[in-house]
Amino acid sequence: MNDTAPDAFDLLVAEPAHRTEIKIGYARVSTGAQNLERQIDALTTAGCRRVFADKKSGKNALRPELQACHALLAVGDTLVVPSLDRYGRSLQDLITMVGDLRKREIGFTSLHENLDTTTPGGRLVFHVFAALAEFIRELIVIGTNEGLAAARARGRVGGRPTVATPEIIRAARDMLPNPENSITSIAKLLGVSPGTLYNHIPDLQELRSSDHAHQLTSG
Repeated sequence: MNDTAPDAFDLLVAEPAHRTEIKIGYARVSTGAQNLERQIDALTTAGCRRVFADKKSGKNALRPELQACHALLAVGDTLVVPSLDRYGRSLQDLITMVGDLRKREIGFTSLHENLDTTTPGGRLVFHVFAALAEFIRELIVIGTNEGLAAARARGRVGGRPTVATPEIIRAARDMLPNPENSITSIAKLLGVSPGTLYNHIPDLQELRSSDHAHQLTSG
């Protein structure tokens, strides 16, 4: 297992090993109709000594308060969010960011889901989340490869489809935030050219830079 998916023994180990009892909150609204004040009130009631809040954008590269929040957190602190969807844009995004916090020995709590990674039960939930995310990625790759094989069997020559299918684009978007996957390797795996990915995914650079931002703030 990797760092975002701890083994069963790790789930029993206290994490962080030494807690500062300092809680830092993060809130976000993606539409004008959502109530930011309610989120901030919930985080303040939960004991957060400082709350960062972003408005509208769900893209990490355009969430300056999230980057500032990550930069402020120190070993032993706990990041508190109102709900999981206020923090991560997708399951994979959530797993990646909580995994980064884990590496930095920072706890994570989501109030709405009553999820706390400083407890064995909370770590178990994220263990399941990480396994599920990996399973979904494998299904996407398998389905894409089967589709490409079927296309070749129907007589398509050249190995690379002339047009990227929705399935290929979804698979690429799922893999792009992972720094271990280069754009070239993703394109090769999906049977398209890197240029095809740039042409069909307008926010490709933002998906890549979001992970780079995490690395900068967690370094």
